[in-house]
Amino acid sequence: MAKGFNRPAGGGGGGGGMMAQIKRLQEQMEVAQAQLAFDTVTSSAGGGVVKVTMTGDQHCKDVTIDPELLKEADAEMLQDLVLSAVNLALDDSRKMAEEKLGPLAGGIPGMGF
Repeated sequence: MAKGFNRPAGGGGGGGGMMAQIKRLQEQMEVAQAQLAFDTVTSSAGGGVVKVTMTGDQHCKDVTIDPELLKEADAEMLQDLVLSAVNLALDDSRKMAEEKLGPLAGGIPGMGF
């Protein structure tokens, strides 16, 4: 049989539709990524005495330490609480990004998160 048998005339095979879909998904992904710079999560450690606010694109926006903690805390305990709160905020920020970007990337074969 000849090459191209049973293919639509013009040889496009619907590739233009696939490219349009990829372009739309790419635009939606860019919008979602831009929004992540404004969306925030706040995580805490030590029962809320240390709080960290992080954007969806993993930029730390705020660290709050309860002044009462400073009266009793030693430096090592404070460092551990801050480190814990930052890591929790990073984890929460990544989850938020995955929730926003995952469905979009799932629309492109091989690009799912």
